[in-house]
Amino acid sequence: ALVDCNNFYASCERVFNPRLEGKPIVVLSNNDGCVVARSNEAKALGVRMGVPEFQIRPLLRAHHVQVFSSNYTLYGDMSQRVMETLEQFCPDLEVYSIDEAFLSLVGFAQCDLTEYGRQIRRTVKQWTGIPVSVGIAETKTLAKLANRMAKQTSDTDRVFDMLAYQDREALLNGVAVGEVWEIGPSYARLLTQHGITTALQLRE
Repeated sequence: ALVDCNNFYASCERVFNPRLEGKPIVVLSNNDGCVVARSNEAKALGVRMGVPEFQIRPLLRAHHVQVFSSNYTLYGDMSQRVMETLEQFCPDLEVYSIDEAFLSLVGFAQCDLTEYGRQIRRTVKQWTGIPVSVGIAETKTLAKLANRMAKQTSDTDRVFDMLAYQDREALLNGVAVGEVWEIGPSYARLLTQHGITTALQLRE
Protein backbone atom coordinates (compact mmCIF):
# COMPACT_ATOMS: atom_id res chain seq x y z
CA ALA A 1 0.00 0.00 0.00
CA LEU A 2 1.09 3.58 -0.62
CA VAL A 3 -0.25 5.98 1.99
CA ASP A 4 0.00 9.60 0.87
CA CYS A 5 -0.95 12.65 2.93
CA ASN A 6 -3.36 14.89 1.05
CA ASN A 7 -2.03 18.43 0.38
CA PHE A 8 0.29 17.81 3.31
CA TYR A 9 1.65 21.27 4.14
CA ALA A 10 -1.79 22.85 3.79
CA SER A 11 -3.33 20.07 5.90
CA CYS A 12 -0.72 20.69 8.63
CA GLU A 13 -1.74 24.35 8.79
CA ARG A 14 -5.38 23.29 9.17
CA VAL A 15 -4.58 20.99 12.08
CA PHE A 16 -3.54 24.03 14.14
CA ASN A 17 -6.24 26.34 12.78
CA PRO A 18 -9.47 24.41 12.11
CA ARG A 19 -11.15 27.61 10.89
CA LEU A 20 -9.15 27.14 7.68
CA GLU A 21 -11.22 24.06 6.78
CA GLY A 22 -12.90 24.59 3.43
CA LYS A 23 -10.89 27.73 2.64
CA PRO A 24 -8.24 28.03 -0.07
CA ILE A 25 -4.68 27.75 1.25
CA VAL A 26 -1.27 28.07 -0.35
CA VAL A 27 2.11 27.52 1.26
CA LEU A 28 5.16 29.32 -0.11
CA SER A 29 8.79 28.28 -0.36
CA ASN A 30 11.45 29.34 2.17
CA ASN A 31 11.85 32.84 0.77
CA ASP A 32 8.09 33.16 0.13
CA GLY A 33 8.90 33.08 -3.57
CA CYS A 34 6.92 30.19 -5.07
CA VAL A 35 3.91 28.04 -4.27
CA VAL A 36 4.98 24.66 -2.85
CA ALA A 37 1.59 23.41 -1.58
CA ARG A 38 -2.07 24.07 -2.30
CA SER A 39 -5.34 22.99 -0.78
CA ASN A 40 -7.98 21.54 -3.10
CA GLU A 41 -9.80 24.87 -2.95
CA ALA A 42 -6.70 26.71 -4.17
CA LYS A 43 -6.21 24.16 -6.94
CA ALA A 44 -9.79 24.79 -8.05
CA LEU A 45 -8.93 28.48 -8.44
CA GLY A 46 -6.19 27.54 -10.90
CA VAL A 47 -3.19 28.06 -8.60
CA ARG A 48 -0.31 26.00 -10.02
CA MET A 49 2.58 24.38 -8.18
CA GLY A 50 5.82 26.34 -8.43
CA VAL A 51 4.25 29.55 -9.67
CA PRO A 52 5.89 32.70 -8.23
CA GLU A 53 3.67 34.33 -5.63
CA PHE A 54 3.94 37.81 -7.17
CA GLN A 55 2.39 36.54 -10.41
CA ILE A 56 -0.80 35.40 -8.71
CA ARG A 57 -1.07 38.03 -5.97
CA PRO A 58 -4.23 39.62 -7.43
CA LEU A 59 -5.89 36.17 -7.62
CA LEU A 60 -4.93 35.38 -4.02
CA ARG A 61 -6.35 38.67 -2.79
CA ALA A 62 -9.53 38.46 -4.85
CA HIS A 63 -10.41 35.04 -3.45
CA HIS A 64 -9.13 35.64 0.09
CA VAL A 65 -6.63 32.80 -0.21
CA GLN A 66 -4.81 32.10 3.06
CA VAL A 67 -1.05 32.34 2.42
CA PHE A 68 1.57 30.73 4.69
CA SER A 69 5.34 30.65 4.78
CA SER A 70 6.82 27.15 4.95
CA ASN A 71 7.27 25.81 8.47
CA TYR A 72 9.39 22.72 7.93
CA THR A 73 9.86 22.12 11.66
CA LEU A 74 6.10 21.77 12.01
CA TYR A 75 5.77 19.66 8.86
CA GLY A 76 8.57 17.33 9.97
CA ASP A 77 6.96 16.83 13.37
CA MET A 78 3.56 16.11 11.80
CA SER A 79 5.19 13.69 9.36
CA GLN A 80 6.74 11.77 12.24
CA ARG A 81 3.35 11.53 13.94
CA VAL A 82 1.78 10.17 10.76
CA MET A 83 4.53 7.59 10.25
CA GLU A 84 4.35 6.44 13.87
CA THR A 85 0.60 5.98 13.42
CA LEU A 86 1.13 3.92 10.25
CA GLU A 87 3.56 1.66 12.13
CA GLN A 88 0.59 0.49 14.22
CA PHE A 89 -0.84 -1.10 11.08
CA CYS A 90 2.23 -2.63 9.47
CA PRO A 91 5.61 -3.70 10.87
CA ASP A 92 7.24 -3.36 7.44
CA LEU A 93 7.04 0.34 6.58
CA GLU A 94 9.22 2.31 4.18
CA VAL A 95 9.10 6.09 4.51
CA TYR A 96 9.35 7.37 0.94
CA SER A 97 9.08 11.11 1.54
CA ILE A 98 7.85 13.55 4.16
CA ASP A 99 4.25 12.76 3.24
CA GLU A 100 4.37 9.24 1.76
CA ALA A 101 5.09 5.72 2.98
CA PHE A 102 4.91 2.24 1.50
CA LEU A 103 3.41 -0.50 3.70
CA SER A 104 4.11 -4.15 2.92
CA LEU A 105 0.85 -6.07 3.17
CA VAL A 106 2.46 -9.48 2.67
CA GLY A 107 0.71 -11.82 5.10
CA PHE A 108 -2.47 -9.74 5.20
CA ALA A 109 -4.34 -11.98 2.74
CA GLN A 110 -7.00 -12.78 5.30
CA CYS A 111 -7.92 -9.09 5.56
CA ASP A 112 -10.37 -7.08 3.50
CA LEU A 113 -7.66 -4.73 2.26
CA THR A 114 -10.09 -2.01 1.17
CA GLU A 115 -11.57 -1.90 4.66
CA TYR A 116 -8.07 -2.04 6.13
CA GLY A 117 -7.17 1.00 4.06
CA ARG A 118 -10.26 2.81 5.36
CA GLN A 119 -9.26 1.93 8.90
CA ILE A 120 -5.82 3.39 8.24
CA ARG A 121 -7.40 6.59 6.92
CA ARG A 122 -9.76 6.95 9.88
CA THR A 123 -7.03 6.35 12.44
CA VAL A 124 -4.47 8.70 10.88
CA LYS A 125 -7.13 11.43 10.69
CA GLN A 126 -8.24 10.84 14.28
CA TRP A 127 -4.74 10.66 15.77
CA THR A 128 -3.01 13.37 13.74
CA GLY A 129 -5.69 15.42 11.96
CA ILE A 130 -4.06 14.71 8.59
CA PRO A 131 -6.20 13.28 5.74
CA VAL A 132 -4.54 10.55 3.66
CA SER A 133 -5.23 8.49 0.55
CA VAL A 134 -4.40 4.80 0.28
CA GLY A 135 -3.53 2.90 -2.90
CA ILE A 136 -3.12 -0.88 -2.81
CA ALA A 137 -1.56 -3.09 -5.50
CA GLU A 138 1.11 -5.75 -6.15
CA THR A 139 4.03 -3.39 -6.78
CA LYS A 140 5.15 0.07 -5.73
CA THR A 141 4.53 1.45 -9.21
CA LEU A 142 0.98 0.11 -9.29
CA ALA A 143 0.39 1.24 -5.70
CA LYS A 144 1.38 4.75 -6.81
CA LEU A 145 -1.18 4.54 -9.58
CA ALA A 146 -3.80 3.13 -7.21
CA ASN A 147 -3.19 6.03 -4.83
CA ARG A 148 -3.75 8.45 -7.67
CA MET A 149 -7.04 6.72 -8.47
CA ALA A 150 -8.01 6.95 -4.79
CA LYS A 151 -7.65 10.73 -5.01
CA GLN A 152 -9.34 11.18 -8.37
CA THR A 153 -12.33 8.85 -8.10
CA SER A 154 -15.13 10.24 -5.97
CA ASP A 155 -16.66 6.91 -4.91
CA THR A 156 -13.48 5.36 -3.46
CA ASP A 157 -13.52 7.07 -0.05
CA ARG A 158 -9.85 7.85 -0.81
CA VAL A 159 -8.96 4.13 -0.80
CA PHE A 160 -8.37 2.21 -4.03
CA ASP A 161 -7.50 -1.49 -4.04
CA MET A 162 -6.30 -2.42 -7.50
CA LEU A 163 -6.24 -6.08 -6.49
CA ALA A 164 -10.03 -5.99 -6.33
CA TYR A 165 -10.52 -3.90 -9.47
CA GLN A 166 -12.08 -5.87 -12.31
CA ASP A 167 -11.20 -3.82 -15.38
CA ARG A 168 -7.50 -3.15 -14.84
CA GLU A 169 -6.66 -2.99 -18.55
CA ALA A 170 -9.13 -0.17 -19.10
CA LEU A 171 -7.66 1.66 -16.13
CA LEU A 172 -4.09 1.32 -17.41
CA ASN A 173 -5.17 2.29 -20.90
CA GLY A 174 -6.46 5.58 -19.50
CA VAL A 175 -3.10 6.54 -17.98
CA ALA A 176 -0.57 8.36 -20.15
CA VAL A 177 2.84 6.72 -20.08
CA GLY A 178 4.43 9.92 -18.80
CA GLU A 179 2.24 9.74 -15.70
CA VAL A 180 3.70 6.40 -14.62
CA TRP A 181 5.95 6.65 -11.55
CA GLU A 182 9.64 7.15 -12.47
CA ILE A 183 8.89 7.75 -16.17
CA GLY A 184 10.29 11.24 -16.65
CA PRO A 185 9.79 13.57 -19.62
CA SER A 186 12.76 12.22 -21.59
CA TYR A 187 11.69 8.59 -21.29
CA ALA A 188 8.10 9.55 -22.01
CA ARG A 189 9.18 11.18 -25.29
CA LEU A 190 11.29 8.14 -26.20
CA LEU A 191 8.45 5.72 -25.47
CA THR A 192 5.95 7.87 -27.36
CA GLN A 193 8.25 7.89 -30.40
CA HIS A 194 8.05 4.08 -30.34
CA GLY A 195 4.25 4.10 -30.15
CA ILE A 196 4.02 3.44 -26.41
CA THR A 197 1.69 6.13 -25.12
CA THR A 198 -0.23 4.46 -22.26
CA ALA A 199 0.56 2.52 -19.11
CA LEU A 200 -1.11 -0.54 -20.66
CA GLN A 201 1.16 -0.41 -23.72
CA LEU A 202 4.15 -0.03 -21.41
CA ARG A 203 3.12 -3.11 -19.46
CA GLU A 204 2.73 -5.12 -22.66
